[in-house]
Amino acid sequence: MLTLAAAAAAAALLAPRVPQDPAYHRFVDTRTLLGVPNFWNVLSNLPFLFVGAYGVWVWPRARWEQAADRYAWFVVAGAAFLIGLGSGYYHWRPDNRTLFWDRLPMTLGFMAVFSAVIAERVHARVGWLLLGPFVILGALSVEVWRRGELTGVGDLRYYVLVQFYPMLAIPLMLWLFRSRYTHSNRIWWMVIWYVAAKLLELLDREIWAWTGEAMSGHALKHAAAAVALWMPLRMIADRDPISE
Repeated sequence: MLTLAAAAAAAALLAPRVPQDPAYHRFVDTRTLLGVPNFWNVLSNLPFLFVGAYGVWVWPRARWEQAADRYAWFVVAGAAFLIGLGSGYYHWRPDNRTLFWDRLPMTLGFMAVFSAVIAERVHARVGWLLLGPFVILGALSVEVWRRGELTGVGDLRYYVLVQFYPMLAIPLMLWLFRSRYTHSNRIWWMVIWYVAAKLLELLDREIWAWTGEAMSGHALKHAAAAVALWMPLRMIADRDPISE
């Protein structure tokens, strides 16, 4: 695990600067409905609000083997709700300024899930202690990009590291370490739905064409990403600590 982390960090540091592609903001579905620009890309963020509210509701009712296990999942639930707000705001008026508010809560969610999996599978105290630093690093990765864009030298390397390294490390931890809770296979489903969301994002225009310009891949990506976040939050609602 440490070797993988060191390799990923070294790759980010040694890679050339990655500026934000202006074409990123040019989504294929730009329809205005009911006075809402980019209607479906905005509306498709509603599931995040429901997932986040659900997570906050089930969080105090969940059963925890250790009290410290609670905190990361509360951050995940809060991040899900904030993703709905931030992504909806961004898609209302897509540009680099609003994109910051889309990406910031996503990094909080990525890093909180990463911390939770470390705590429940690798080492409880280490995972708990890493939550704060991970969340700060996630936020800093987006702030570094934002400040760079303001001066014309935007750099996405650290944001990319924060987004994709956990999605590489989490499956490895799922394979190597046993969970302290039941229903832990739902973390696998989270990863699967996340991969599906990224594929839908990449196929934005193709899906728009395949559906006869009824729905774009990006709007469907939001729905798939919301399901990805719902999986672990439903997991904490259903699971029990495993007795040794």
